[in-house]
Amino acid sequence: MAFSNYKTIGEVLKAFQVIYTEANFVVETPFNIPDYFREDLETMMRDGVVDNSEFAICENLIYPVLKEVWKCYRSKFILWSHQSLNYDEKLSGFPEYILAKRSPLGKVVFDKPYCILVEAKQDNFEAAWAQCIAEMIAAHKLNNELVITIFGIVSNGGLWQFGKLEAESFTKNITPCTIYDLDKLFAVVNYIFKQCESQLNNLVAA
Repeated sequence: MAFSNYKTIGEVLKAFQVIYTEANFVVETPFNIPDYFREDLETMMRDGVVDNSEFAICENLIYPVLKEVWKCYRSKFILWSHQSLNYDEKLSGFPEYILAKRSPLGKVVFDKPYCILVEAKQDNFEAAWAQCIAEMIAAHKLNNELVITIFGIVSNGGLWQFGKLEAESFTKNITPCTIYDLDKLFAVVNYIFKQCESQLNNLVAA
């Protein structure tokens, strides 16, 4: 069953026996946003067409934010776009973006996933979270049951929501962010990437 076949959060929770909670777990971690990024985004939002399609939203609003933060973590992680994520017949598909461990075999080898981003197509956050949670469950299983937290992000380009999966417990962060408050948005994405890095470092040191 493809990830996109899951339409409600409850359906996924029931299928995989995951507990749902809501809490503000994010600790904003300041990020120095380059001036060129602010200027480019402002130009695109003022003069460009950034949201006429799902592809445009990904390319103009979502990926640039992820990429800018990822640059600081690129020695440890690869940011994959529309990469196949396959665990079994119930958990397979193509998330919009995956933050995965950089493989010692080289950047072209897909390794363990740590964070998943799903676009909320047609602003349907319910279906997007259903898909994202299923993908987070697959990511957890692909980590060979290592005790790590998998992070999830759902966005329609303007609004960004965040969650985490710890074992059989999913927590959705209560407070969302918007593309119109870049400092806050970058601080939250930076927190998630830093948490992924800390977990990776702990596993290496263990």
